[in-house]
Amino acid sequence: MAFSLIVAILVSVGMIVSILKFPRIKLGRLSFDAYWAISLAGAFLLLVSGKVNLKNLAASLTESSPVNPIKILLLFLSMTLLSVFLDEVGFFRYLASKTLKLAKHSQVKLFVLLYVVVSILTVFTSNDVVILTFTPFLCYFAKHAGIRELPYLVAEFVAANTMSMTLLIGNPTNIYIATTYHIGFGEYAGVMILPTLAGSIVAFLILFLIFRKDLRTPAAAVELDATITSKPELILGLVALGTCTILLAVGPYFGLELWLISLCSAVILFAAVAFLSALHKRKPTELKHAFLRAPWQLVPFVLSMFVIVQALSEAGVTDALSSLFGSEQPILRYGVSSFFASNLINNIPMSVFFCPVLGPVASLGGTAAKGAVFSTIVGSNLGAYLTPVGALAGILWMSLLKKQGVKFGYLDFVRYGAAVSIPTLVATLSVLSLVI
Repeated sequence: MAFSLIVAILVSVGMIVSILKFPRIKLGRLSFDAYWAISLAGAFLLLVSGKVNLKNLAASLTESSPVNPIKILLLFLSMTLLSVFLDEVGFFRYLASKTLKLAKHSQVKLFVLLYVVVSILTVFTSNDVVILTFTPFLCYFAKHAGIRELPYLVAEFVAANTMSMTLLIGNPTNIYIATTYHIGFGEYAGVMILPTLAGSIVAFLILFLIFRKDLRTPAAAVELDATITSKPELILGLVALGTCTILLAVGPYFGLELWLISLCSAVILFAAVAFLSALHKRKPTELKHAFLRAPWQLVPFVLSMFVIVQALSEAGVTDALSSLFGSEQPILRYGVSSFFASNLINNIPMSVFFCPVLGPVASLGGTAAKGAVFSTIVGSNLGAYLTPVGALAGILWMSLLKKQGVKFGYLDFVRYGAAVSIPTLVATLSVLSLVI
């Protein structure tokens, strides 16, 4: 047990240090994110030291069950490709420009509209895509409108990472935990919609209270260039995403697996756009850029963390934690512990690690099982804005702010994050306890 536990702790510490100190590793012309390279090194060490049963690992990676990590990766990546393609044709920038134009000179109106638009978009896409799209746009607008950008950037980040709880597809952590315990698209939405709305309202009220003085100043008029590059491609993208979302909701009733629905939707969209581009004798630039922007680093990261968690499970660490947590007050215990654990090891490895820990209480069935599983999902999402380590979204966001010249350090993140995330967690878990 000791060796596996030490490796897991070193990987966690190494990832946190890499995020804060050296986010990328450069080897000649090659450059890649350090956090997944560290987790991959840890997984490799456990494999070569014989701390992971290779037959059990191979069985886990090839089994036909929905919890297969490869299927989960295919589901999330294909959904992300659908969303990123819409961004490439200008859909998100167009919506953002319309929102800014509708607000005119009122910062209060702009703040409210932005929070609502980001929230709605996140429900049907993902938090990462919305953050990557809106952050540079908001920085540009604030600079030219003569207003402080921080209220809108923080509101965007909080809205995206709160509303990502709404549907199963909003966050890879939702997908992993819910799929592990055979929670379908419809059941998930039925439980999480009200707690998410409660959390979102509380988060908004706190943010408005924090930034109310900044929002009193009128904004200057700004002309924004945000055009749709191809209306036919936009229609294809919207139809693909809309159809995919509907099929994800009804597909399981007909025996269709979620990963297959999303993968087919992405493949059909890309094939249709490629055909359209060939028909008009133009290069499928949007397809190429969407493919390159997909978060492929999730593949080595999730798979390596899956290996590390399997080693901890075989060493008895997960069983020990299961006994420690028990089944009493599952919403409070698992919600709070997953929230803080996300900020120790990042929410994706936390979710992979917590799934076997949830096993004993989940086997009890009833409200205890649902409470433990759904509160862990809540913690994995809201933990994203306590510290930058909490989620990949935080890492990406801080990197974007640095590129845009926005001064916002680790302590600033924690200061705003603690003020918003902890009351939001309390509100969300409270409503969850009433729903379940």
